[in-house]
Amino acid sequence: MNLDSAEFIRVGTSYYAIIERPTISKDTEKIMISWNKETIVNDLGKDYISAIKKYYGFCCIPQHINYEREIGDFYNIYHPLDYNIETESEIDLQELQLKIPYTLKYIKHIFAEQYLLGLDYLKILLENPTQILPVLVLVSSERETGKSTFLKWLRKIFSFNATFINADSFVNNFNSDLNGKLLVLVDEIITDNQQVTERIKFLSTADRNKIESKGKDKEEVESFYKFVMTSNFEKNFIKIDKKETRFWVRKIPSIIKNPEFDKHLYKEIPFFLNYLVRIPHSTPKQTRMWFTPEQIRTSALTRLMNYENENAKQKVFEIINEIHENFNEDEILIAPKDIQSISKRIHGRNSIEINEARNVLKTLNLTPSNNSNKYEGYEYLPHGEFVKIDRKGRYYSIIFSEIRHFFDDSDDSLITI
Repeated sequence: MNLDSAEFIRVGTSYYAIIERPTISKDTEKIMISWNKETIVNDLGKDYISAIKKYYGFCCIPQHINYEREIGDFYNIYHPLDYNIETESEIDLQELQLKIPYTLKYIKHIFAEQYLLGLDYLKILLENPTQILPVLVLVSSERETGKSTFLKWLRKIFSFNATFINADSFVNNFNSDLNGKLLVLVDEIITDNQQVTERIKFLSTADRNKIESKGKDKEEVESFYKFVMTSNFEKNFIKIDKKETRFWVRKIPSIIKNPEFDKHLYKEIPFFLNYLVRIPHSTPKQTRMWFTPEQIRTSALTRLMNYENENAKQKVFEIINEIHENFNEDEILIAPKDIQSISKRIHGRNSIEINEARNVLKTLNLTPSNNSNKYEGYEYLPHGEFVKIDRKGRYYSIIFSEIRHFFDDSDDSLITI
């Protein structure tokens, strides 16, 4: 063991070694690991201890330009970038552009008509890491789009300040891997867990988060997370409503990449960072998330928002159709709570809510009974059989022959009714 290359520090009453760890790419990355005082004495001598730098504690101050490792008597755990950014020397922009052809082409592929906003997003990440930004999601059901490459590229740029996690991590008790991170990267997200959605929404705008590690008490820390995700499921990778403004969803087309594309992309990073700090923002800050909802609205986001409504509509139509086929009745009396109950038996955790059922019935131009009355409703038994049952409530009277055209529009499989 060569200890000459190691740096030792004391934070509080604990000792740490800062060393270079080899990577698969044959580079090294700087990491900090716990070390034992007695081991330092045994290896380097008692006098060495007095020369070790000492700090009261850790802090996390995100900086990429004019980085400071020591903030007062505290040790900054935010990692400096591995690249040199010249902010004072004059560099010709056209000359820089000639050095980053792969990068600019790739950003245009990812952001297309929102190319300038994409550059703004990356410039903000670099220059103002505490600025709140929208949740960026790259979606495509196609293969070879380069969306996963985007996450790897960001990880390469921001190093240990970016971390890969899966969707389940948002609802796990232990979340210490998020501590001090700028970028939270989620590859191939797909979840119907509303708790995950709410957690992402909260963390994307929160300035503090509670971190919990195994065997340790929860600790409240400052947070500045930016979420970047990818998914193969364009319409339903997550549940969001039509009023949501925190998501920026882009559909990414296929691309034919040079087998050495990633290497070229990584090689251009130092020049690209110097390019970013020299170009102006294309749009000024207008909201707490910098961009307005209108600026980041895309057809991919609209499809995601509309999916839940269309999905609920389809489920209600399937239930009405099943009742019609089972009882061969033109008039069907049913309440939203009946539809929800039946849906729970059929669809399980993906069942529709009462309000969703009510909204679908309204799209059929139906109105409920004026008062809570007795009616003969329907129930779906656990073994898969529909039965009639006496109920009381404000029900809707559905004349199947009058709404047949709605079914024809919703699903080809229902046209033969």
